[in-house]
Amino acid sequence: MPKHVFLFSGSSAVGKTSILRYLIPFLEKGGMRTAICKIDCLSSNDESVYKNLNIPTVTGLSRDICPDHFLVSNLPELWDWCDSLGRDCLLIETAGLCHRCSPATELCTAGCVLDCTASSHSPERLGPMVSGADFIVLTKVDMVSQAELEIIEWQLKKLNPGARIFPADGIAGYGTEFLGSWLLERPEIESLKEDRLRHTMPAGVCSYCVGEQRVGSAYQQGVVGKIFQGGIHR
Repeated sequence: MPKHVFLFSGSSAVGKTSILRYLIPFLEKGGMRTAICKIDCLSSNDESVYKNLNIPTVTGLSRDICPDHFLVSNLPELWDWCDSLGRDCLLIETAGLCHRCSPATELCTAGCVLDCTASSHSPERLGPMVSGADFIVLTKVDMVSQAELEIIEWQLKKLNPGARIFPADGIAGYGTEFLGSWLLERPEIESLKEDRLRHTMPAGVCSYCVGEQRVGSAYQQGVVGKIFQGGIHR
């Protein structure tokens, strides 16, 4: 029976897989038997990285569905898959798209991975992915100054005072041991049956969500947002 679900979310190319490549051996050495699921949109080559670590791996491609919605829809099955393998730690790597979604649930340990070389305003644009995280990993710290790193950490503490922040270098693996030690001490969970999302997903669906390609108000149905209500803004 799984005892831990660790979620690693973040934008594309921020270094999630690089961090996990060093983190997984640390968790295994600490006594956790891990399995990992990679959620992506159209394609992914990361499964080979995890298979080289000799741990069970599955890839889910959401294709025409939002990857965060796709993950939450498959979370109970992923728990059962991990259980069937006799593994006690389910790791999930997922890439958010709109940053309005967050697949974090109340019972999982949710993390967000951020690239330090992005804009210093990036954290405030990531919504519940940052504000609802239990931990935040800052990657590519070797490419910014100490002052820049402190500014980013200060911004994150304003957005999420309770999150633990872990600066890390995905190339050399620096910092992953501190994250791993913290994860090894996380409380165990018994089931996801009564679990709930920490934050609501975007409301409703529109005609484009279900395949509409024509542009124009005549073809728009469902929940539709307009910049200019009632006509053209002058």
